[in-house]
Amino acid sequence: PEAMIELARGEDYAGIVLDDEGNPSHHLILLPGEIEDADWHAANAWAEQQGGDLPTRREQALLYANCKAKFQPRAYWSVEEHESDSGYAWFQRFGYGRQLSDPKASGLRARAVRRLVID
Repeated sequence: PEAMIELARGEDYAGIVLDDEGNPSHHLILLPGEIEDADWHAANAWAEQQGGDLPTRREQALLYANCKAKFQPRAYWSVEEHESDSGYAWFQRFGYGRQLSDPKASGLRARAVRRLVID
């Protein structure tokens, strides 16, 4: 029997995220609301206050594919720091889909997600 995914008011189902081997890892739920003009640390704290986290880069690609209309055509922080410079973090542009990095002190938008692990 299929399990139903319960969404709270204002939440949107984004899809299934695959792991590095291509296996289903978790369901991704986009939480309502957003913050704008927030540095990376403030965006992470805000997402936690919403009961979620900032999305990973992989999750942002899924959000762009399945929930693009739920975003402004702007840059949104991911939870991922840049691999070679800890003063930078990755973001997704929802206007045209590109992922780039910016200084963590930059003021960007953010949305929060929650995850339902697939057993």
